[in-house]
Amino acid sequence: MKDQETPAGFAGDETQRPAFERSIPELVAEVYEAASPAERGHLLEQLLRPLGVLSLFGIAGGIFAQIRFRSGWQEVNIGLEDLQNVRAAQVIALVDHAQQVSVETVDGLAQMLAASPLMSASAAAAVLVTLLLRRARSRQSGDTGDATAPPRAS
Repeated sequence: MKDQETPAGFAGDETQRPAFERSIPELVAEVYEAASPAERGHLLEQLLRPLGVLSLFGIAGGIFAQIRFRSGWQEVNIGLEDLQNVRAAQVIALVDHAQQVSVETVDGLAQMLAASPLMSASAAAAVLVTLLLRRARSRQSGDTGDATAPPRAS
């Protein structure tokens, strides 16, 4: 998937698309890039919780499995040195996989982002929260389609 190699819409990208045209994984990666180290850690902890060891080894060359083992399996606590090694493309891969395992985990990012004054000031975070809340409401109302997500490339 091309987006995992070179995500569009990040600083310095001259072909930057508006936030509302990006996928949820891309928006999460943009929010991650703009976040403070503490917020980055919380974001990754939220995404890693539901994932098993085998799936973590299959994502982004196993970087998240290494982080998870270093932080301890029972309680996820991500260190600053681990955060320095995680790039936007890896976050995109993590979010894409986490959505397949537990869409509720990704949707739970909306509460975390809304509670953070620094993160809620970000345009990407605002669009992400809106999309996540809309998707959660759609799922709760019994709608099986996700009208907010762009079509996925095969």
